[in-house]
Amino acid sequence: MDERFNPFAIAQQQLDRVAEKLGLDPALHELLRWPMQEIQVTLPVRMDNGSTQIFHAFRVQYNTARGPAKGGIRWHPQETIDTVRALAAWMTWKTAVVDIPLGGGKGGIVCNPKELSESEKERLARAYIRALARSLGVTKDIPAPDVYTTPQIMAWMMDEYEKIMGESHPGVITGKPIALGGSQGRGDATARGAVYVAREAAAAYGMELKGQSMAVMGFGNVGKFAALLGEEILGLKLVAASDSRGGVYNPGGIDARALADYKLRNGVLKGFPGAETLTNQELLELEVTILFPAALENVIVKENAPRLRCKICCELANGPTTPEADAILNDRGILVIPDFLANAGGVTVSYFEQVQNACNLYWELQEVQWRLDKKMTSAFQSVLTMSRDHKVSLREAAYLVAVARVAEACRLRGWV
Repeated sequence: MDERFNPFAIAQQQLDRVAEKLGLDPALHELLRWPMQEIQVTLPVRMDNGSTQIFHAFRVQYNTARGPAKGGIRWHPQETIDTVRALAAWMTWKTAVVDIPLGGGKGGIVCNPKELSESEKERLARAYIRALARSLGVTKDIPAPDVYTTPQIMAWMMDEYEKIMGESHPGVITGKPIALGGSQGRGDATARGAVYVAREAAAAYGMELKGQSMAVMGFGNVGKFAALLGEEILGLKLVAASDSRGGVYNPGGIDARALADYKLRNGVLKGFPGAETLTNQELLELEVTILFPAALENVIVKENAPRLRCKICCELANGPTTPEADAILNDRGILVIPDFLANAGGVTVSYFEQVQNACNLYWELQEVQWRLDKKMTSAFQSVLTMSRDHKVSLREAAYLVAVARVAEACRLRGWV
């Protein structure tokens, strides 16, 4: 893998710059550069045709100084250990920047879920938990859904864990169906948190959002809710959206709900009435007030960064911008709201789910949303203060806040 696009090399590079600014002790810096534990497992799974297929899977527990590891499980045909390492690192900083008592983790299975039946998905989910059960738990590591995993998959995983343990453990998995202890408000939490942060950023930098334009790259679950909530909460007008097969564009505006319904019926965005087609690359370069990159990593690179024309780039995906591109956007005055702050709403409501499971007391939707707004607003204000005090970008400021918190926990524990 080209190291310029290796997500873990990028995560380490980002940390290295912050460690220098913080003056971290060399041993502490080295500790934070690497996962504390990695688990790689091989899963034999019986397929519907009677054959057995072998799947390779990972779980990375990056740092647990501030609490148990927390992070999603991705099912993707191109999953790699370096991607999982990077995402576990970013989850460590993410839980720290929103100041919840958790560490960072991430999991992955190399598979193509689009080629699996529901029964094969269930057997794969249960095999993963059987292989990792001893390393999971509310005091150890709490998985959640991520790319191509769903509340139903989380339900199977929780059930398998409870069978192994012989008792109820609803908090071992978050992102569950509400009927099994899931939280109200989890479905749109990642996008809702980003919209709250975008609201705060616009206010802090004197930008008017009502009636202005937005574009969403990656109109999946998170991107869809970003469009819907951008309209509802911020008064933004959706002018473009895309998925893996291309996008649609109408400078006069696209009804986000109508587009979401069209995607649900047809599986693609192409062909949406009243809009012209465009590529993902063309969408990135549109002149809009807010760009929401909500697809995969490394889509904004040094080659296209000079052509971006958004005022705010609110990173819903993990790692969508390479360090070289980030520097270009910063120099050009484009306000980048970094991924591990912008998309922290999901893990925040996952934490709320754990709290509700532990108390066996469940909150109404309005309370979940109020608590999320309060957490995201507080996190942004901490980052903004750091940015202004040290005259650095929001990304550097978010890292300074998060890494300092994790480093303090490591020192207080006497690890270094």
